[in-house]
Amino acid sequence: MNRMAPCGLILLFFALSFLVPSLDASEGDADPIYKACLEDCEKSGCVGETCFQHCKFSSDGKPIDGPWYLQEPLYQKWKQWDCRTDCRYHCMLAREEQRGNLGDKPVKYHGKWPFRRVYGIQEPVAVAFSALSLAIQFHGWISFFILLYYKLPLRPNKRTYYEFTGLWHIYGVLAMNFWFWSAVFHSRDVELTEKLDYSSAVALVGFSLILSILRAFDVRDEASRVMVAGPLIAFVTTHILYLNFYKLDYGLNMKVCMAMGVAQLLIWGVWAGVTSHPSRWKVWLFVVGGSLAVLLEIYEFPPYRGFVDAHALWHAASIPLTYICWSFVRDDAEFRTTTLLKKIK
Repeated sequence: MNRMAPCGLILLFFALSFLVPSLDASEGDADPIYKACLEDCEKSGCVGETCFQHCKFSSDGKPIDGPWYLQEPLYQKWKQWDCRTDCRYHCMLAREEQRGNLGDKPVKYHGKWPFRRVYGIQEPVAVAFSALSLAIQFHGWISFFILLYYKLPLRPNKRTYYEFTGLWHIYGVLAMNFWFWSAVFHSRDVELTEKLDYSSAVALVGFSLILSILRAFDVRDEASRVMVAGPLIAFVTTHILYLNFYKLDYGLNMKVCMAMGVAQLLIWGVWAGVTSHPSRWKVWLFVVGGSLAVLLEIYEFPPYRGFVDAHALWHAASIPLTYICWSFVRDDAEFRTTTLLKKIK
């Protein structure tokens, strides 16, 4: 979540909720009617009156019948929609329509709720909110940059008085990277996008922990910063490599993120309680807002009309939380700069 007190929390809430393991087996894909639909679709290439061109090609991409130019265009191929995925999707919709007519509630299929695609995008609302969060993140980072270099006084060597400038620039880049891959992942959930999204989330939570320690304990000496950050960077890097090249262990990943997240919460909770920072109320506002937002992940519900579920609403809640986060960072930069200038004079 991940930016000082508030910033660390927003990414923490998102990453923890996002790293919950998904189950391959769900009530929906165990349904005999759904399974029969899949079997028939993979043979005929059709669900009802809807037929799929993917099913006219073998696994190596060669046409079973018809000329080569009937193959799917590249703009569809990159999403990796094939005969199986299209059969699953349309059988799911057909079965959910039947269940709805009987008054039954939606169920999960292959660990996921039945979302409706829009132009090939799996979860369009979550993608839209991720993109908005990315935009707000970019706005916050740019406004922070403008404040430091164009509004606040600079040192004679043109460097800022705020001691945590470089760290926040790194954080801004990591946060924007996170939201970008979040949007991509919700657009199409495949192994590559899953790994990129999870890795970017872990990197952001890890760096947020480093920031929380350095800022809360006011660590300004470069050697001391290296001593604090070095072991944590090594740990996070090793964990990301483990997930990507050895085993995508969801349970271990959850424990790692939970440990780093709880550490941040403890650090920032104590800091907000003892500091005289004029903007400490924003930390508490973010904590309360983030705690309420995370309830959407705990008490999930199926997507309304196939588009808006609890997770999508969490994405929506992250937008104002991100704004609050960067507001706090700007206030902190101004407060620290003013304090240092008074000491110099």
